[in-house]
Amino acid sequence: MNAANPQGIKAIIFDMDGVLVDSEPHHIKVEKKLFKQFGLNITREEHLSYMGKASILMWEEIKNRYLLPHPVESIVKLSDIESGKYFSSLKSIETTPGLISLLDLARNKSIPMAVASSSPPEVIEIIMDKTGLRKYFRHITSSHIVGKSKPEPDVFLHAAKLLGVKPEECMVIEDSTNGIKAAKLANMFCVAYSGTGAEFQDQGKADIFIHEYSQLEEVLNTLA
Repeated sequence: MNAANPQGIKAIIFDMDGVLVDSEPHHIKVEKKLFKQFGLNITREEHLSYMGKASILMWEEIKNRYLLPHPVESIVKLSDIESGKYFSSLKSIETTPGLISLLDLARNKSIPMAVASSSPPEVIEIIMDKTGLRKYFRHITSSHIVGKSKPEPDVFLHAAKLLGVKPEECMVIEDSTNGIKAAKLANMFCVAYSGTGAEFQDQGKADIFIHEYSQLEEVLNTLA
């Protein structure tokens, strides 16, 4: 963890996939199924490069690269349906190790929190319900709602507006290259969490770097 100064932070915005839950392996399974269905040979490296992007942006890039004849809207709709079915079929979804302790600490310190994810709203709702995390967050939003995906900053700026704080008063917790870029474009303090799959992401633009949430508890305890 480096020594960047987080003083002045009044709210925390969490990415979801790879930050609140280790859901990336689940998304990868659904996407691999769709790649096979469309006859696509997507390498692991290319697949991981889409982490943090909304499905519409991912599929737009894939459609253009592989000249898919299908309308991107229909592909995204199918992807959202398949993702919803998959996550609904899971009996439970475990939260990231150490997360609950961090959330309890933030709540006890009356720090407002939000979720800003690139996943479809329906999938976010399923994951919030199956993890029991909803109670911690004042607001939950998605790139699908604001119309632009990470690395554009719109979803984080929207979350800050919902929380009633300035962008520079927000701490964002992210794991993907695209999410970190979005947080910094929003002029927010960014924490890079090195969860599953993060080794394939460039987290260099983040302000601090953590391997476990107990490290971030130390940061929160320095806030007023």
